[in-house]
Amino acid sequence: MKTPIIAPSILSADFADMEKVFKMLNESEADWVHLDVMDGNFVPNISFGMPVIKSLRKLTTKVFDAHLMIEKPERYIHNFKLVGVDVLTVHYETQTHLNRTIDLIKKIGMKAGVALNPHTPVNLLKDIVSELDLVLIMSVNPGYSGQKFIEHTYKKITEAKDLILATNSKAMIEVDGGVNNNNASKLFAAGADILVAASYIFNHDNPLQAIRNLKYF
Repeated sequence: MKTPIIAPSILSADFADMEKVFKMLNESEADWVHLDVMDGNFVPNISFGMPVIKSLRKLTTKVFDAHLMIEKPERYIHNFKLVGVDVLTVHYETQTHLNRTIDLIKKIGMKAGVALNPHTPVNLLKDIVSELDLVLIMSVNPGYSGQKFIEHTYKKITEAKDLILATNSKAMIEVDGGVNNNNASKLFAAGADILVAASYIFNHDNPLQAIRNLKYF
């Protein structure tokens, strides 16, 4: 039976004890680790950058899935490759030359994704979706963990799936924001391949069970 890829976002984890956090993740059925990189410009919050990711890379062999909520991300693409990122996603809203950015990400050996804010239409990706490995649908406004899930997301996932099929793209669909055990099955049914969760997992009494809840509904 096909199950979603689960990508816990460490944004809600205890940064004072990352060894313990990654011990749990390594023991869990999580597939990827989601890294929310924020610059205080594109989004109001500031999170972490390359030095932290480089340190965390030593703690796991799981896929590092970096979501760049930053202005001019193209300036740092090589740096993210050097610190061990496997999948690099930039926001459509930050890009003037999106094709060039995606081409560079792939050329240096990472998978390339594009994220869409809740108000950004899926059809804006029609000319590039065939080049993408990942389409990230934001189901909250980016910048903070623990926000309320936006119900319109289901429709956007369906639209993204239709676009991917129509263009013979191999892109996977990732959903980020407000994901929990109450909506995981519905997101998967709508066409999501990857579920990102932060507060649901790391605020849970049993994070290992929380990850299982998302993976197996």
